Amino acid sequence: MSRALSFPLLISAAQLQALQASGQPLMVFDCSFDLAQPGAGLEQYREAHIPGAVYAHLDRDLSAAPGDAAASGGRHPLPSREAFAVWLRSVGFRSDMQAVVYDRQGVNYCGRLWWMLKWAGHDAVAVLDGGLQAWQAAGGALAGGAPEQAQPGDFALKAPLRTLVTVEEVARRLDSGTQTIVDARGPARFRGEVEPIDPVAGHIPGALNRPFTDNIAVDGRFKPAALLRAEFNALLAGRDPISVVHQCGSGVSAVPNLLAMEVAGFAPTALFAGSWSQWCSDASRPCVQGA
Repeated sequence: MSRALSFPLLISAAQLQALQASGQPLMVFDCSFDLAQPGAGLEQYREAHIPGAVYAHLDRDLSAAPGDAAASGGRHPLPSREAFAVWLRSVGFRSDMQAVVYDRQGVNYCGRLWWMLKWAGHDAVAVLDGGLQAWQAAGGALAGGAPEQAQPGDFALKAPLRTLVTVEEVARRLDSGTQTIVDARGPARFRGEVEPIDPVAGHIPGALNRPFTDNIAVDGRFKPAALLRAEFNALLAGRDPISVVHQCGSGVSAVPNLLAMEVAGFAPTALFAGSWSQWCSDASRPCVQGA
């Protein structure tokens, strides 16, 4: 009997089609979302999705609800690992499954679920490179309608495979030289010229700016590993890659940078999930503007 394949980073549309045909335990998640219209992603899912895919809603499924225990602060606080595991079991996810996540928004949202599964101790999770657009271009089948009710799964938490950094840790190490903050927001927001969401404009002192969209080539897929490695080396300019802590506005779009570093061959780096929205919520924390 052939050994089951495991995809821990990216998976192509052709590889996903082969995986479906193999009968290997598999669950696909559609994470499409729109911050301005929180219901739009589910409507997109209902219109067309990969057959059998489960819909994962950023606000309801991948963030803690108001009043619930949260593992981070910010506009999209992480749920506790235990609450996340309950949701995974409720949609039928099992510990023996390969997970594949995708969206329609350039990995802006599905990276969140990829990271959360790693954080829950599940290594067999991959981002569909190029998203639903690549799936359609490869002739992949589509389905419509509402999600089907699944039988409960048996997913069990294991030791985290990725590092979550708290706001207190970021603040404590701010001037230590032991962390390199990489901010995934657009340049204008990073410089503090505009701030459409959070109450304070600017960035964390010492942060480097790499918009998450810089990881994606014109065809919608991640850039080649060698190019990503060269770009991150240029950004870090001699800083130790293992010191990197990723952030954005609310900890969601920071993940494509984190994933891209791994695609480039760097060791896993840390995520500050509370990100700018949590950092700037306390006036005692320093905020700077400019390049």
